Amino acid sequence: MMTDTELAFAHPEARAEASGSGNPRDRISLRDHLVEADIGAFQQERGHKQRLRFNVVVEVRPVDAPLADDVDRILSYDRITESIAAELAAERLNLLETLAERVADRILAEPAAMRVFIRIEKLDVGPYALGVEIVRSRAERPVQRAGLDGDEAVHPLVVYLDNATIAAPDLSARLDALQAQGLPLILTVGLPDLPRPQTGHRPTQRRIDLLAIEQNAWSLAARDARCVVVATRTEIDWAMKRGQTVVWAPSKLVLDAVDGPQGAAPVTLALWLAEAMSATALLLHGNVTAPAGSRVPVKSL
Repeated sequence: MMTDTELAFAHPEARAEASGSGNPRDRISLRDHLVEADIGAFQQERGHKQRLRFNVVVEVRPVDAPLADDVDRILSYDRITESIAAELAAERLNLLETLAERVADRILAEPAAMRVFIRIEKLDVGPYALGVEIVRSRAERPVQRAGLDGDEAVHPLVVYLDNATIAAPDLSARLDALQAQGLPLILTVGLPDLPRPQTGHRPTQRRIDLLAIEQNAWSLAARDARCVVVATRTEIDWAMKRGQTVVWAPSKLVLDAVDGPQGAAPVTLALWLAEAMSATALLLHGNVTAPAGSRVPVKSL
């Protein structure tokens, strides 16, 4: 396993692999792509082109049909180089950071792109390379709400409640404490402590398990009137903007997602939602653990 220091200086491909989940996505990469551009904040950099080196790794969603050796079914490498060229041609920029953000936004606009790692280096500023590296995800587009200084991002707190916590007599007090943190609150639950049909067929069993989780969500809502069960991203956004305590019914979002979680393991679903919502953290109640590779902080309570 690479150390944090080794990862900091590793190629974006290594960073992508190290930060991946238990179900890693396919990746395509562009290595050592050299272009010349007029860029830089200092006067001596203006009017003089300098070499930039790009290393880009893009994680892509799985292809849902046979490739048939058809280039139109994949994210083409040309789309990466075209994104770089288009942003360099749009206007002169002072900062590599700005360029990296704009290239990332353009790449993530591609339907297949789910996460992108970008490193840009200036090669002509001295006997060394200076650069920036960013990671951006399609999931990292938080809800926006109106603030005093314009729209501001909303980063909710996602909480997984085990059945013992749901049934505990101090449930309302626990919800009070969570609400006191002043963050939009999304509650997730697991499977109920009840027998459920067993089909021996993974796709149908997954749907049964998701519906059982939703039954548990309604059971939680029945215990505290503040809890509102919601199923879609639009409903979640609407409820968070109005300060409601959300209980997530996962079936629709999970089954509709092009890059959703596999199976119906409740904590895996909670982590996926936390990442999709750009959550401040995922809090876990009960004797459970989250899968490795989380892109949001995970805390056990």
